[in-house]
Amino acid sequence: MKTLLRFFFRLLYHQFAFTYDLVAATVSLGRWKDWVLSVLLFIQGARILEIGHGPGHLQRALLERNLLAFGLDESTQMGRLARYNLTRFLQSKIDKNDHVGYTQINLTRGVSQTLPFPAESFDTIVSTFPSEYIFDPKTLAEAQRVLTPNGRFIILPGATIMGRGVLDRAMALLFRVTGETPPHLAEMLQARTKRPFATAGFHVEFHEVEVGSSMVFILVATKPVG
Repeated sequence: MKTLLRFFFRLLYHQFAFTYDLVAATVSLGRWKDWVLSVLLFIQGARILEIGHGPGHLQRALLERNLLAFGLDESTQMGRLARYNLTRFLQSKIDKNDHVGYTQINLTRGVSQTLPFPAESFDTIVSTFPSEYIFDPKTLAEAQRVLTPNGRFIILPGATIMGRGVLDRAMALLFRVTGETPPHLAEMLQARTKRPFATAGFHVEFHEVEVGSSMVFILVATKPVG
């Protein structure tokens, strides 16, 4: 099952990237974008790097908040899709004479283990629903390098549906069966991340944010000062 899921997600993120929003909205019962945007509560500073930017929804939200946003993704297809979506968004703002502080689209193709940015470039790094690469010691070392002192590395590794409706229960069961949201997800995430983040020099906090009839789990790792 896990092998099949990895293959499916790879196709979804690459060859079938154009279907990503539809699939994400379907499996989350319309909650996906709200889950992604829940990380905005924890973002600090003005220079933000998103690892795994996907279709660009969080990039758009960052630009709307007048933040200097950068995005990095390994998928060429996602890079094209995000650039298209952001270009349309910015053009609509221009057409309506709406003010947007930053109009530069800063998307880069790359991987988290070798970030193409100078040291202490960002106040916050954020990644929503990433795969295993996000816990790679090389990723954590790179995050330490490019964050400013007291900077944050925010990760949204998972969410669970808690609604009592028939569809909510069915989708929650599907997520458990496929291993996407196993039982005791919060405890599992804490156990899995505590050691690697501590080894990388981060101070870690875990948060549970209720979004509609679902719960989003967010990890906030802070780079110490000095």
